[in-house]
Amino acid sequence: MKIHSVIPREILKRSCDCVDGDLDRYDLSGRRKAFVMCVKEDRPGADKDILFMNWWLGQCRFECTLCTDPDRMELLEKLTSFRDGLNEVKDEISCCLITLMSHGENGFIKIKGDHRVSLEDVFEMFNNKNCPALHEKPKIFIIQACRGERRDNGVETDDEPMDLDDISDRKRLPTFSDYFIIYPTQPDHVALRHPSTGSVMIEAMTDIFKKYGNKWHIADFFTQVNNKVVHTDYFRRGEPIKVSLVMESTLTRSVYF
Repeated sequence: MKIHSVIPREILKRSCDCVDGDLDRYDLSGRRKAFVMCVKEDRPGADKDILFMNWWLGQCRFECTLCTDPDRMELLEKLTSFRDGLNEVKDEISCCLITLMSHGENGFIKIKGDHRVSLEDVFEMFNNKNCPALHEKPKIFIIQACRGERRDNGVETDDEPMDLDDISDRKRLPTFSDYFIIYPTQPDHVALRHPSTGSVMIEAMTDIFKKYGNKWHIADFFTQVNNKVVHTDYFRRGEPIKVSLVMESTLTRSVYF
């Protein structure tokens, strides 16, 4: 299912307070493509997550492909088709965003039939070798899934030598570059999802965006989301539980939607 949304002009307008320093911005004037996978089975609140993500992606001018409750083969086939589609329109693409919302454990997501899909395999599908359409373009991954079984109840208040000599005039890139990955919790820990209001991270993303729009670079945006999550009290079966988002980045420029 394709979902095309148009962002109001006033929301695209960024605050003049935004300062990048010496860091350039990625050129996002081309098409922005998003893939959203959501496991709804045995995940109360997942429908709310889909609504929130579709709204947020629409505000950020992404063309969205939605995939719900796939089995392992279906997910890999749809991701491959999505990736191949990017390569076919290489010069038109400016940004790619993948959202995976499901059960999970450290390094894997769990989908239909309790099958596992390696996150590293998904990331690799969009690297500079396999997806030339995304060379030097931001590849953003939003992972809404547990990374283990641990629960945080909170508390009361050497570099390798390098040969710098150029051996070729041909430009080269690392296999993995221009990635930004956001996780809803630390390794080995559970992620939080409310059966009525949806996942804690997705809801916080929506709240922060409604309040501030496109004011911040994506890392600063998710820092604000994390601030909201960290300073909100959550409870599971009457016990307090705390979570903190985790960001991993190999971006080389600022990302403003």
